[in-house]
Amino acid sequence: MKPGPDGPRSPAPGAGAPWGGVRPFSIKTKLGALVVISVLITTGLSMIAVHTKTELRFITVFSMIATLLITQFVAHSLTAPLGEMNTVARSISHGDYTRRVSENRRDELGDLAQTINVMADELEAQDRHRKELVANVSHELRTPIAGLRAVLENVVDGIAEADTETMRTALKQTERLGRLVETLLDLSRLDNGVVPLRKRRFEVWPYLSGVLKEANMVASARATMGSGGSHTRTDVHLHLDVTPPELTAHADPERIHQVVANLIDNAVKHSPPHGRVTVKARRGTQPESLELEVLDEGPGIPRSEWHRVFERFNRGAVRRPHGPGSDGGTGLGLAIARWAVDLHGGRIGVAESERGCRILITLPGDSPVSS
Repeated sequence: MKPGPDGPRSPAPGAGAPWGGVRPFSIKTKLGALVVISVLITTGLSMIAVHTKTELRFITVFSMIATLLITQFVAHSLTAPLGEMNTVARSISHGDYTRRVSENRRDELGDLAQTINVMADELEAQDRHRKELVANVSHELRTPIAGLRAVLENVVDGIAEADTETMRTALKQTERLGRLVETLLDLSRLDNGVVPLRKRRFEVWPYLSGVLKEANMVASARATMGSGGSHTRTDVHLHLDVTPPELTAHADPERIHQVVANLIDNAVKHSPPHGRVTVKARRGTQPESLELEVLDEGPGIPRSEWHRVFERFNRGAVRRPHGPGSDGGTGLGLAIARWAVDLHGGRIGVAESERGCRILITLPGDSPVSS
């Protein structure tokens, strides 16, 4: 069975079978052996009848009985696992993904049992992820809705006045709710695969410079309005390093904007006061390919958590990871960043760093044709 990046996968055809996929205990071999044994029994009894002058009708009866007994034994060994598989398949169809088929055979039925178990594992994992998604979304939506409701109830009950400060608090919760809904919509498009890539060639320096400038402007505007949010810190310095300055890339600018913006947002949240976040861009190994790095000076990510960083709703296991002005985030930004990179056929992951966290992105670019 071939393990995949997200779990087990169906066994390849002929996997584990010697002699180019011919199994020594396959069903075909067993049926062939049944025919050969039946012929040998009939022939042997016929020869005995000739030498002992036994009547042919007795030999025919004995031959039929022996053949039926052997056939019954072989048929039972072939059909018994099908009943277990049918029971397990019926349980899976009713939503019970805990049942498994015994994998104690070395023939095609053993392969089928293995495939059913792999399918049950994947369905169980998908069901668990679905339940976790519903629970996490409910939890994420509950917080801003509860805050907005409390503010409005205080205004309606006369406990608080509808002044500027109160409305700013309500606006803060409304904006957070809006950002969460927008993120969930991106996640829905991710799952449905309805977002096409619109690749074009662009200059990296002015493009990334605009992304960083926009991030600073949004942070300053939110901080001034007191609306909170995931990137309201203005004490973190954003630095851009592009080499060579005339570097170009071939990708979807909108999706790359999502990647860089989410990585900057995550780095700013985990930066110490007056920290520094650096975005680096370098030429890749292929034509028009691009290597991006986002580095911060925060506590970093433990190596044991590297494989979980880009999972949905994962906020990491670092103690008190979020800096001042951060609402903790939704745990979806990095998942969306991975999705956008995967759409390009690139790679994204945590890389070694002497200090803080270093996220490395590799985009394959395109063949040297007109875009």
